[in-house]
Amino acid sequence: MLYYQTVVIISMHETVSNTYILEMLDIDKRFQGVHALKSCSINLRQGEVLALVGENGAGKSTIMKILTGIYMADSGEIIYFGNKVHFKSPKDAQDAGISIVHQELNLMKHLTVAQNIFIGRESKGFFLDDRSIEIKTQELFDRMNIKSIDPRSKLADLTVGRQQIVEIAKAISFDAKVIVFDEPTSTLSDTETEVLFKLINELKQKGVSMIYISHRMDEIKQISDRVTVLRDGEFVGTRDTNDVQISEIIQMMIGRVTYEQPKESSSVPPDAPVVLKVEGLSSIDVEDISFELHKGEILGFAGLMGAGRTEVARLIFGADKKTAGDIFINGDKVDIRTPEDAVRNGLGYLSEDRKHFGCVLGMRVADNIVLASLSNYVNGLFLNEKKIARDSVEYKEKIDIRTPTVNQLLKNLSGGNQQKVIIAKWLIRNCDILIFDEPTRGIDVGAKSEIYKLMNALAKEGKSIIMISSELPELLRMSDRILVMCEGCHTGTIPIEQADQHAIMTLATHHLERGA
Repeated sequence: MLYYQTVVIISMHETVSNTYILEMLDIDKRFQGVHALKSCSINLRQGEVLALVGENGAGKSTIMKILTGIYMADSGEIIYFGNKVHFKSPKDAQDAGISIVHQELNLMKHLTVAQNIFIGRESKGFFLDDRSIEIKTQELFDRMNIKSIDPRSKLADLTVGRQQIVEIAKAISFDAKVIVFDEPTSTLSDTETEVLFKLINELKQKGVSMIYISHRMDEIKQISDRVTVLRDGEFVGTRDTNDVQISEIIQMMIGRVTYEQPKESSSVPPDAPVVLKVEGLSSIDVEDISFELHKGEILGFAGLMGAGRTEVARLIFGADKKTAGDIFINGDKVDIRTPEDAVRNGLGYLSEDRKHFGCVLGMRVADNIVLASLSNYVNGLFLNEKKIARDSVEYKEKIDIRTPTVNQLLKNLSGGNQQKVIIAKWLIRNCDILIFDEPTRGIDVGAKSEIYKLMNALAKEGKSIIMISSELPELLRMSDRILVMCEGCHTGTIPIEQADQHAIMTLATHHLERGA
């Protein structure tokens, strides 16, 4: 059974306390030429959900990492339950009752689910008692209403979304007074998100306070009590959620409204040639997938988590082994067995898991931008650093990568800017067919708008794009056609003129309903 240490127990009918249990005052932080936080202050009440919002690079994750002992502030102070505190490590913060659910997964894939959740807290004798922590994990999952994850499963065998649920469970497993959620739903299905929101409300009733970082405005309105906005490392303001409109929050974040309307008609000419044709593509995860992609088209892939969208993309790109099926590029049958084969045939792939498959965080921005095109920068035995610098600066400016210099380490950039670097990597390679798997995952509304404009510009130039997205408004805004999958099968393709959320969800649950 889970026990939560709380100072005040709030009943279902009581309101959130007005007393601040946490104050971060005048926090300042610099990283190698980047002034990440500028005398930034936030506060948190007992038993409330405080939404923390801002564009990528606004300082949200940085100030939370200072709170949880991952970073040290250059100046400022933290007041926690009336006492000035200084956390020198994440363990210090955890011991004080502060846990964080990271946006980027912070787990060990070679261990089991239970081992990841209770690592360092195992029952110890002469041997580690795996059975004991498996029982504790199952009790935790029962409490969270998680039925789809076996505590004995190896983490590497789970999808990214289920790995995120494990990350959330790990944070909750501590006796938490304060929990920080950093983009917790970015990889969750609608059903999994509902489970999380129910859990957040239960924690709130127990007096647990939560800071909720998200770019999804509808979530913020649904789950939070107050909204604090940061911009360029500075505090902009705090509003009661019930009293603020989404448009006002966005204007506080970026000074402009960026919502766009769904696409009303396809931008692809009727006689546009087929650049990619897939026939009968199958593997252990998907069955008999066939479709065509036209020049200048954005083909959206929709489906619930586990539908097989990413698996199809990985098969096309040669990252996974197919058991059947053929791939044709510009009418010619191609044999793609590895990602190198795919790149050689003009394909680029933006993975949903940028940290592990899209970039090298310990390398410079410039190195990451030219990573897929290194052969173009070799002079004999040496790299042409001047050409690398020139081309990487060109693409930094072209898609507005926010970094003081291309010599900055990629790990020092925000998640959204890391995503832009990966896009630049494939643009500089001049790939004709681009597969974007959750291209705006973890990206704020301003950066989303920029990426949408970039994708539309690429399509107008004749590039062809497969866009996998879990956000239906995004699919309806960007796609010329929407291919829908369910349980590893292609259940239908909808022209954008006929597409709406109901039509997509009907096809996305087609097999589920039939099997019910």
